[in-house]
Amino acid sequence: MERIILHSDCNSFYASVECRNHPELKGKPVAVAGSVEDRHGIILAKTPEAAKYGVKTAEAIWQAKQKCPDLILVPPHFREYVAISKQLRAFYDTLTDRVEPFGLDECWLDLTGCPCGGVEAAERIRAYAKEAIGITVSVGVSFNKIFAKLGSDLKKPDAVTVIQASDFKEKLWHLPVSDLLFVGRATTAKLARYHIHTIGQLAQTAPDTLRIWFGKNGEQLWRFANGLDRSPVDEAAADTIKSIGNGCTPYRDLASSEDVRMMLYHLSEQVTRRMRQLQKKTLCVRLSVRYPSMECHSMQKKLSQPAGRTPQIAETAWDLFCRRNRSGHIQTEPIRALTVTVADLIPSDEGFCCSLLEDPEQVLRLEHLDSAVDKLKNRYGEQIVQRGIVLRDPRCCGMDPAFPKPFSSA
Repeated sequence: MERIILHSDCNSFYASVECRNHPELKGKPVAVAGSVEDRHGIILAKTPEAAKYGVKTAEAIWQAKQKCPDLILVPPHFREYVAISKQLRAFYDTLTDRVEPFGLDECWLDLTGCPCGGVEAAERIRAYAKEAIGITVSVGVSFNKIFAKLGSDLKKPDAVTVIQASDFKEKLWHLPVSDLLFVGRATTAKLARYHIHTIGQLAQTAPDTLRIWFGKNGEQLWRFANGLDRSPVDEAAADTIKSIGNGCTPYRDLASSEDVRMMLYHLSEQVTRRMRQLQKKTLCVRLSVRYPSMECHSMQKKLSQPAGRTPQIAETAWDLFCRRNRSGHIQTEPIRALTVTVADLIPSDEGFCCSLLEDPEQVLRLEHLDSAVDKLKNRYGEQIVQRGIVLRDPRCCGMDPAFPKPFSSA
């Protein structure tokens, strides 16, 4: 039995919700954007009318305004987006119990063997989104996840696209290779160097050659292009947390190494707190640095021992920053934003391990201290206990400077 896989994608999700809530915005160039005052000034979503001017997601507001001077900016309302996402997910569950979220606004559904056929289910999803929620969706119907996703991208907004095993070459092989899921900018550029520009050209390249160029990912891309993806729609996939990160664009640029170290501790504190809530430890720390020019550099370090405490994560991130900037001093350009991420997560009960230079009892005492601080913050708020290093400039770390001084600092 051939599989029936759907991919449902909300059209311009954030922007569509805002236009639904404010009918006077419909038909106008609108973008959901971060706060210019808080320096989170990038485009998060845009309407088709704004896209016609060349406005792109993730570009700076000033760039978007240059393209479209009449662009209307509205702030995001994430709680509402999450609520609508859950409402749509509940409807998907009435069609099948095999649903895999792919972000807030996208889902795969496996309708194989269900009484409701693929096209009928797609039309029901479109109708529900439009009538019950007030937004539109595009749905791809195919025999695997990769082509279902590609189908939902082919016709927008408010459309259903069917890609079958008998016609996928005709419909897809002439498309740019960048349209294929997981083919990003770097992969596209590398393929172009080998004169591979379309999905069909990728499909007709020998898998052994692609494996030489890209490792095991090369063979996977070949399978995707040839319609051989057999990955299941996995309802548990969204519950598998692969990384935890936190980033911040402070109210001012970070102009010194002390500023950077302060921010790294602030971000690491929040990351490790979430790790403890999930009972996880990490074997990999990543740091992303963004400059005022919007140029971004990322780096990571594998850890020899599992880590779960703030100083371990913050000092590893600081070491990465120092390696990037030699002595750690910012000599050329200030820092606009920082992001600290932990990956390669393992359960905490597998992660108790200390080096020969550490006292196991002291390590346990420090972990118990972290748990006690977590309880205080859960009860009295984030600012009730803070590390002394972040009190150099509380506002830079997003804290209220008028908040009473913490009764303790760790």
